Amino acid sequence: MKNNHQYKPSVSEKISTDDLRFQADKELRELDAMCVNESHLQHRWYYNLKYMFTGILFGIIFVKAEVISWFRIQEMFRLQSFHMYGIIGSAVVTGAISVFLIKKFDIRTIYGEKIEFHTKQFNKGQIFGGLLFGTGWALTGACPGPLFAQIGTGATVISVTLLSAIAGTWVYGYFREKLPH
Repeated sequence: MKNNHQYKPSVSEKISTDDLRFQADKELRELDAMCVNESHLQHRWYYNLKYMFTGILFGIIFVKAEVISWFRIQEMFRLQSFHMYGIIGSAVVTGAISVFLIKKFDIRTIYGEKIEFHTKQFNKGQIFGGLLFGTGWALTGACPGPLFAQIGTGATVISVTLLSAIAGTWVYGYFREKLPH
């Protein structure tokens, strides 16, 4: 409350520079993201077990559908088989229908949080990034999704690809401000 003396904000009213930096960084990340749904809910550690089991199930499905097969990936890039295009195409259609339904019926998370979609402006960096990603995918026979499933099946040489993906992510983060966005 203000009185005749100079107003001094309380501790709870002060905004630290860290809070301002966090907010500015969050706003910057939102510009680069297609869909930002950052939950602020706090859960105990065992709530994350459902994600581990989902990931294991997803990996098993990848193995059974031969999505992680180097030979299937090579067939796709040589235009010799429809198998991978069918899987990727069905995933795109499923995703498009899901986004449509989420928007149309204002579907929320299981915890009641709103799901927001942000438009992303096209730029030439996306072309270069896509070409680089596709080249790495064709050369290694692995994209980031099935890396862990490939390692889990005993293809431990894929660890090199995993470390390369981590290194590439770090390099991008380091040079991000200098790259075209």
